[in-house]
Amino acid sequence: MVTSTPARFLLVEDDQSHADLIRMAFDDNNIANSLEHVDDGEKAIRYLKGEAEYASRQLPDIILLDVRLPKLDGHEVLRFIKSDEQLNVIPVVMLTTSDAEVDRTKAYQEHVNSYLTKPVDFDQFQKMIKDLEFYWAIWNSPPSVAVD
Repeated sequence: MVTSTPARFLLVEDDQSHADLIRMAFDDNNIANSLEHVDDGEKAIRYLKGEAEYASRQLPDIILLDVRLPKLDGHEVLRFIKSDEQLNVIPVVMLTTSDAEVDRTKAYQEHVNSYLTKPVDFDQFQKMIKDLEFYWAIWNSPPSVAVD
């Protein structure tokens, strides 16, 4: 089944240049998806809870989460998401520069849906983002559960 409605992505990334590259890749793919961005773990949790400046947000359909974040790291954010009954059905993709076995193992133990290491090469990075966007926004079939 192919999804026909645009997917909402939340990018949790502290490196602005990486966030810009991801946004450019989304724009270049010409897929009508939205991409919201927060730059630390505390903001990610406030966004997901709909607190303060995020009170009018819509919950994302997919979360792209870096491992190494200020304030709360990606593992802490992932544990929060997967322990919350309203949020735990949202797919979480760790999108990070960390290729450490300990980070991958820990992420899967914490129920991450996918773990991707960012390629250094720009063209490969752009292809990864395109494939990720197509998979999660077009081909994946999420549950028909209202999460907002």
